[in-house]
Amino acid sequence: MRLIASDIDGTILGHDGKISERTIRAFHACRDAGIETVFVTGRPPRWLQPLREQMGHTGTVICSNGAVVWNLEVDSVVSAHAMELDLVLRVRDIIKELRPSAIFAAETLTGLHVEPGFVENDESGILADITPAPLEKTLGRDSGVLKFLAVVREGTADEFLAAVRPAVGDLASVTHSTPSVAMLEIALPGINKAVTLAAYADSLGIDARDVFAFGDMPNDVEMLRWAGHGYAMANGHPDAISAAGQSAPHFDDDGVAQVLEGRLAELNAEATA
Repeated sequence: MRLIASDIDGTILGHDGKISERTIRAFHACRDAGIETVFVTGRPPRWLQPLREQMGHTGTVICSNGAVVWNLEVDSVVSAHAMELDLVLRVRDIIKELRPSAIFAAETLTGLHVEPGFVENDESGILADITPAPLEKTLGRDSGVLKFLAVVREGTADEFLAAVRPAVGDLASVTHSTPSVAMLEIALPGINKAVTLAAYADSLGIDARDVFAFGDMPNDVEMLRWAGHGYAMANGHPDAISAAGQSAPHFDDDGVAQVLEGRLAELNAEATA
């Protein structure tokens, strides 16, 4: 184990916005043992506070499902892969033909753009500094969309994905990660967590066989398949569980921490044998 690649939400971070003390201790123990850690998330760079404030992480984070590599220490972009406006609008039109009720939003490096109705309940204050408007009015030609979002109020995310993915074809990558909302996350074709993680690991001289990856949702599937040791959370989506080579205990049981503690114990035993 030379590199740990962990998803955040549903994997180490709960709905209450907390990372358990046991999980924090396990990651710190790995760091102290000289093992690299990179967090790989669907979150945009502006939503990484739990890593800094709770985990004390100030290293690299792969954000927006692989579209962005972010340096958390200095809060700056290392690299980004963005969709141009014409592509965003073309994909939107395809989705609208399939689901006329779909509403859209777009993440850029400078913020979130949302259409009216995209956010139903703003208890978390997402719209505090945002005025919803049609994307054509708020997105400029040079905006660069890192993650394009589409939501419908009927059906499930799996059903929405099954309808949209073949219709979009090679125009874009389509996935989802929100268990309770039928929302899709769309990026440039070929961009996903695994692609960006592989490039990051290669920059460190680390092979896939030495990577332990953890995730729980369809946007983790490619990463769990790529890593030499892919662990899906026991509470995860069936697609993530089937893609991973191994299973981590349930999130509620600090599953990631259990796996890391066990592997560190094995490494320590090997070192003293």
